[in-house]
Amino acid sequence: MTILVYDIREHRMERFERGLRDAMPYANETLRVGEFRGSSRSELMWTTSATMESWTAFRRLWGRPIYLPYAFKRVGEGGHGQQSQHYAGTSFDCAQNLTTAGQAHMRQLARASGLWTYVEPVYLTPTWEV
Repeated sequence: MTILVYDIREHRMERFERGLRDAMPYANETLRVGEFRGSSRSELMWTTSATMESWTAFRRLWGRPIYLPYAFKRVGEGGHGQQSQHYAGTSFDCAQNLTTAGQAHMRQLARASGLWTYVEPVYLTPTWEV
């Protein structure tokens, strides 16, 4: 798999070659390529260093693994509107395996953490978070 990561500090695109079981760049072993890819069939994915660093920090705040059916989607792979952040590789659908109370806790933690620029409101996405 080829993963392009825009490094926000260096203002440059980096290219990584990784297997599905390998860690995502900048994710410090908290996210595997296959988790990020999810149901996408693309051999090429992209994201930003800030997105992966935010995921890592949030995962550490949460304190345990986070179920993530997918994050990345290419246009035409379905499931989202034309302006979805999944197409940019900067969004995560997670927490579907939690209770309603667990989802509310994760949503509150995501908002309070300051790590995310946007957390979906419950009325739009009652079963996933950031």
